[in-house]
Amino acid sequence: MSRRNPKGREVNGIVLLDKDTGLSSNAALQKVKRLFFAKKAGHTGALDPLASGILPICLGQATKVAGFLLDDDKRYFVRGQFGQITDTGDAEGEIIKIQPFEHLIDEEIHMAVNQFVGDIEQIPPMYSALKKDGQPLYKLARQGIEIDRPPRPVTIRRIDYLGYEQGVVSLEVSCSKGTYIRTLIEDIGNKLGCGAHVIELRRTGFAHIDITQTIKFSDLEKLATDDYQKLDEKIFATQDMLPNFDSAYLDEQQTIDIKYGRSIVFDTPHPFEIIKLFDRHKQFLGIGEPNEDGGIKPKRLFI
Repeated sequence: MSRRNPKGREVNGIVLLDKDTGLSSNAALQKVKRLFFAKKAGHTGALDPLASGILPICLGQATKVAGFLLDDDKRYFVRGQFGQITDTGDAEGEIIKIQPFEHLIDEEIHMAVNQFVGDIEQIPPMYSALKKDGQPLYKLARQGIEIDRPPRPVTIRRIDYLGYEQGVVSLEVSCSKGTYIRTLIEDIGNKLGCGAHVIELRRTGFAHIDITQTIKFSDLEKLATDDYQKLDEKIFATQDMLPNFDSAYLDEQQTIDIKYGRSIVFDTPHPFEIIKLFDRHKQFLGIGEPNEDGGIKPKRLFI
């Protein structure tokens, strides 16, 4: 009888998890890693415990492309409570200020919301994973320490106003990487003079990925078997998660050169900065980038 490798399986690809609320991104990652008995795993685009929705879990070699996934736009459904400011910007924090909001009307809120569409600057919240001298800001915030945070440019592609009822506004937001939805809701509340905080947040889109493509952990558990066959069917190929990158198909000698870390000559011009590399059997090799001579050099290889 064969024994399982105590270090885990060499399984590669991406699981599109629909993370539940109340769970940190790292906790969700560890649960998926254990369920798949994966040797290596990582997540892209962390979600707060309050938030639910798309959390790509990279298994094995796919962890090498996590950084490329992070660069893509994201989409959220969010509900914000007007009239209350919390120390964290969401419902998990302590209410530190209450202001009247009963005078607000749809038209006024809609106009305020529209002012945040486009290129804007945000001051990152203290309760975030950004670091100061190697220390996450949220750890400093828990100690009562607040530091200056320079504004950062982000882009709000679109905000769909879904309605307002009894102090709660509902929005769908499409935005660039690095956007803090908590900060957006706080800033809208400040613009209206009443303050606000997030009471519900769900990531519904990630690059070309839609929430309908995801699976909940409870459903993954139902697929668990000794041979992992049904679980592995829920893994997306890494290259399929990078649809916006150009592809190059290499001959046998080019494949050997790339695998040894050498640049190759490639006649077809590639306008993209990142190139997906395949061998002549259409086997995914990893990621390359153009070099100064018009060829391709390796960047992240799956070897």
